[in-house]
Amino acid sequence: MKPDLKQIQIPIENEMAQFELKFRASMKSKVKLLDHITNYIVKRKGKQMRPMFVFLTAGVCGGINDSTHRGAALIELLHTATLVHDDVVDDANYRRGFFSVNALWKNKISVLVGDYLLSRGLLLSVENNDFKLLKIVSNAVKEMSEGELLQIAKARKLDITEEVYYDIIRQKTASLLASCCAVGASSTDSSDETISKMREFGEKVGMAFQIKDDLFDYGEDEIGKPVGIDIKEKKMTLPLIFALQKADWFEKKKIINLIRNRSEDKKAVNQVIDFVKKSGGLEYAKTIMDRFYQEALDILKTFPESEYKTSLEGLVSYTIERKK
Repeated sequence: MKPDLKQIQIPIENEMAQFELKFRASMKSKVKLLDHITNYIVKRKGKQMRPMFVFLTAGVCGGINDSTHRGAALIELLHTATLVHDDVVDDANYRRGFFSVNALWKNKISVLVGDYLLSRGLLLSVENNDFKLLKIVSNAVKEMSEGELLQIAKARKLDITEEVYYDIIRQKTASLLASCCAVGASSTDSSDETISKMREFGEKVGMAFQIKDDLFDYGEDEIGKPVGIDIKEKKMTLPLIFALQKADWFEKKKIINLIRNRSEDKKAVNQVIDFVKKSGGLEYAKTIMDRFYQEALDILKTFPESEYKTSLEGLVSYTIERKK
């Protein structure tokens, strides 16, 4: 049965409602322009899966408390800041079907809004002595920046190996989900061993989540991100890396040449997509995604049964079976 977000949220329904109010309050400013922009950001929020991971993990590890709420707000503040900055870096005009902050208020204001959100997150932690949580999340932001820069460096050369690809997605995507789960566990005063185990669980989910995202690039679903966008941006993802590994020297050179010189050409992008599909790249990526998914569930099995654990399992399934 397909996981349903409303059902998954049942054990943390009250927490998610409180989170909405606390998150809004954590962004408040006396500067009207800033308040106007942060209200716009809150209105176009996504599914809020990160706070859900924080609350459910805390529930599994001993119970949700005020520290858990601050941890969820901290992660969402820092994550929102990185998204605002990302849209500037990518020159993106849309985010989740809405105009991005930089499209409406230009780059200078967007960068300053991102900085403001980062500072609000830091202050929220420092004022409440949540130094352990701050360390976990700050480390994730550092890793995300490194992962993005590593990907940009490799996109220039188009020489990425499967191992380097895993390093990139571990830092770029999985580190944030790993920090959600580590923060949830840490907020309950769990042992270092439990926090480490939950961090690893989140990382495995994040790895599977990113590979799922890579598969959308090949039109695996009718909805989702635009087909071929990664190829246009010269991003080397797992299906393509596998296909190139299997190809002979001539074919490899031809495909790399298409990506390097004709990535804006729809016909060339479709040629690359066909090449990956015929090489079994999608099947290979799905196998690896399922492996990370299963490893995450195996870690979760070591925790006692509870409604939080059942919902957390459902949330993991949702991240893998989502259509966009």
